[in-house]
Amino acid sequence: MHYKEYALIVAGGKGTRIKSKLPKQFLELNGKPVLLHTLEAFYRYSEQINIVLVLPEDDFTIWKEICKKYDFNKPITLQKGGESRFQSVKNGLEKIEGDGLVAIHDGVRPLVSEDIIGASFRLAAVHQSAVAAVRLKESIRMTDQDNTKAMDRSRFRLIQTPQTFDLNLIKQAYQIKEDTSMTDDASVAEKSGHVISLFEGSYENIKITTAEDLIVAEALLNSKTKT
Repeated sequence: MHYKEYALIVAGGKGTRIKSKLPKQFLELNGKPVLLHTLEAFYRYSEQINIVLVLPEDDFTIWKEICKKYDFNKPITLQKGGESRFQSVKNGLEKIEGDGLVAIHDGVRPLVSEDIIGASFRLAAVHQSAVAAVRLKESIRMTDQDNTKAMDRSRFRLIQTPQTFDLNLIKQAYQIKEDTSMTDDASVAEKSGHVISLFEGSYENIKITTAEDLIVAEALLNSKTKT
């Protein structure tokens, strides 16, 4: 069965931790804004994909300037974000009608591969959810006010995006009341009673959060162009 495929790209970062006045999704990475790298990754996966881009309304002007400067004219649906990531995703979902699958992805994960995107759609078509995740590389400890305790890292995963869902499932999930325990789309769906399916992500699929992340992302991009 063929499902219509959507991508909902959430780009509401402010650049606080990266110590930049410019929102981190608009910072330059190898000659173009981080956000453009992210969008181009989805179009490399499929030219037919339907993309909804969620931005703070104050950033619409910057986005239009970027499109003009970099001659980016793909048919993207623009939607204004909310006060939180939860509200921004909910707003973005309102722009999508009908049935299908939606990959919800951070605008500041520019190195996502076509293979990861494709796997998320294939698995979500079967399981209704497919969330990218990677194994921990280092030891971890649980802490409280007075003590620390070693944990079995094999039981834990670091969660990434894309987080891909059946559209009707995730739209229904986002009707619940927002609370601080729901830090991503998987936690929203889980809170609504749905089972979450994980699949193997990639250590290269980094999220640009700090200045060091930009350096790593640039090095990874350069290594790809040399191979």
